[in-house]
Amino acid sequence: MSDAVTVEEAKTGYEIGQDNITPFGLDIHNPVFMISGLSIVAFVIITLMFQQGATEFFGWLRPTLTSTFDWFFLSAANIFVLFCVMLLVTPFGKIRLGGADAKADYGYLGWFAMLFAAGMGIGLMFFGVSEPMSHFASSMGGTSMEGGMRTDWAPLGAAAGDIDGARSLGMAATIFHWALHPWAIYAVVALALAFFSFNYNLPLTLRSAFYPLLGERVWGWWGHIIDIMAVFATLFGIATSLGFGTEQALAGFNFLFGWGTGNAAKVILITVITSMALISVLRGLDGGVKVLSEVNIGLALLLLAFVIIVGPTAAIFDSIFSGAISYVQNVIPLSMPFGREDANFSQGWTSFYWAWWISWSPFVGMFIARVSRGRTLREFVFCVILIPTLVTMVWMGAFGGTAIAQVVADAAAPVKAAALELKLFEMLKPLPLATITSFIGIILVLVFFVTSSDSASLVIDTITAGGKTDAPAAQRVFWCVFEGLVAAVLLIVGGKESLTALQAMAVSTGFPFTIVLLLMCISLFMGLRTYSNKKA
Repeated sequence: MSDAVTVEEAKTGYEIGQDNITPFGLDIHNPVFMISGLSIVAFVIITLMFQQGATEFFGWLRPTLTSTFDWFFLSAANIFVLFCVMLLVTPFGKIRLGGADAKADYGYLGWFAMLFAAGMGIGLMFFGVSEPMSHFASSMGGTSMEGGMRTDWAPLGAAAGDIDGARSLGMAATIFHWALHPWAIYAVVALALAFFSFNYNLPLTLRSAFYPLLGERVWGWWGHIIDIMAVFATLFGIATSLGFGTEQALAGFNFLFGWGTGNAAKVILITVITSMALISVLRGLDGGVKVLSEVNIGLALLLLAFVIIVGPTAAIFDSIFSGAISYVQNVIPLSMPFGREDANFSQGWTSFYWAWWISWSPFVGMFIARVSRGRTLREFVFCVILIPTLVTMVWMGAFGGTAIAQVVADAAAPVKAAALELKLFEMLKPLPLATITSFIGIILVLVFFVTSSDSASLVIDTITAGGKTDAPAAQRVFWCVFEGLVAAVLLIVGGKESLTALQAMAVSTGFPFTIVLLLMCISLFMGLRTYSNKKA
């Protein structure tokens, strides 16, 4: 028998089933679905109607938010890391999600595969080569623009001509954006959702995490607002990633087969991949996301091993280890929100990344929560934060380290001047079996695309159906279609600055949701303390 704490006021399933409406066989939590759904439809229509104005607005929005609130994003991310450390070292870590007798629903391999497929798959493929190269170049004293983000940064600067120092610092800056901080953001949301759902018998939706703070009000408009914000953050966060994936996949197809990369090609590719995601959605979590995630993690590990073995192996391991050491040495100065001299780095890169991870956090957090029953808090935090950090170090060291080695050997190496979305393929080109590995890279991007869209559809559907995990498939289809549609609209409207448009929407939704996450930490602490006292 589960020893979950029963919250009488929770009234399983909200006890607001009467508030759910069921037109056309759907099961909709009325205010959340209607407001968020109609708002997304309106966004698509208005953006297409006023494309020029939308382009100008997106171009203004992103740099304004990241330059004005960089201190806020950096401070919040540091708080999330410290909160997770607290969970590791305090007695709270002994608490098991689902109660003392709960068993894990998935083995470690399947669990890790789903974490990576949902968490950062497309991003690692897109930035795995380009970001280490950008920071390597700028730490050598140069500047560049990548995807609208300036890469000059000063506080750790290597001595002039110090290639080894620049490489380790470039890797440290890259790891900083993909390791402890982003996974701590995911862990906070996932843990709050899993704990209140599995240990307090509350619905699996964002509002449940605020029960200790809001009490009965979570079932009213305060709760509706939280869930609506989560829908917006999830949809625009995933649209950003799908946009990156589309740009890279099209660039890869054009690189290998000479296909076009215009708006028509983007729409066709998004349509095809969204259709594949729909099939996965209809198959459900175990038959869709889990299977695709395991296939993708296998392909990713195969490609990673290939690059390490046939690439500049010594340089790769040097990048991995020197980058890891430099990251540990410099994570504190990189994390400082005030008194920085590297405004372009903290605003152009770090602020965007933290806002992007935060906008993804409802989606990734709820998905991780759904597959994490039976884990202790200490096991959960350790696996969700530290293991992905180690894997990220290896991935970035292999792909980024190979590209840097190519540039060091030949200053005119094609990978140096390649467009952001082409750098992966230019890095693979000098290696054996380049056509095959490039095609595998495209497949990885596409399958990460499918699993991200599928996972996000399941999560948004759960939120808008009042926390139910078995809502009708038609609702998942609706959200899956609109995720692809929003990504397509942002890519088309953005034109040459499409990446800026994608980043702008991620930042704009990530900013208000940062406040939600900070309050969530307080609420989770209150819930853990109450639970521990009752079990004492």
